[in-house]
Amino acid sequence: MKKVAVLQSNYIPWKGYFDIIHDVDLFVFYDDVQYTTRDWRNRNTVKTKDGIIWLTVPTGSDRNRTIDEVQLSAYDWQRNHYDILYMTYSKTKYFNMYKDFLENVFLEKKWGNLSQMNQYIIKYISKEFLSIETEFSDSRSFGHIEGKKHTKLLNLVKATGAQEYLSGPAAQNYIIEKDYTEAGIKLSWKDYSNYPEYDQVYPPFTHNVSILDLLFHTGEEAPYYIWGWREEKMKSVADSI
Repeated sequence: MKKVAVLQSNYIPWKGYFDIIHDVDLFVFYDDVQYTTRDWRNRNTVKTKDGIIWLTVPTGSDRNRTIDEVQLSAYDWQRNHYDILYMTYSKTKYFNMYKDFLENVFLEKKWGNLSQMNQYIIKYISKEFLSIETEFSDSRSFGHIEGKKHTKLLNLVKATGAQEYLSGPAAQNYIIEKDYTEAGIKLSWKDYSNYPEYDQVYPPFTHNVSILDLLFHTGEEAPYYIWGWREEKMKSVADSI
């Protein structure tokens, strides 16, 4: 059964985003839709000694754009984000494992497009650091998709050939389940609960921060804290039956 997820690209997203990627056969970036301000598309959080702070990519004030149309012209933010990450996490156990990646993304490259940057970071982390084998695609590769919001998304899911669609829980506000059933597509909802905690340099613990926090603290063990614990629990239950 071909399982598909469709999401807008986010800026260095949290671990739940990668959990969805891992759970499906095909992950589709959905960036030819309205760009929303004060959202996860261009910002995310990290845990510093002073608490949670935002890392925000400047994108201008134009709201009449799709995500893939958002151009980036200033580059000083890249150095600023690198410096914050270095000051916050350089003493964590696994920071040096990812330092080359950070320098490449924030100091060597000059990003001109938000969507391209987000997708590059997400795919690199997925493949190189989390060993996720999911196939990636882009909604634009399926040609013009008719409809708006729920209808457009459903038509896109149909175009992928999906037999099962995995959605984040926030989409329950607009997805009409019966339309998926009538289309012969199983609709599943992602559960983000019960992720295990790990030792953060600045307690108290919080889950809702960038994936970088998890990588710097747990290194190659990061997949366990995203989906490995769940697989271990399921195996334990199966063995007890």
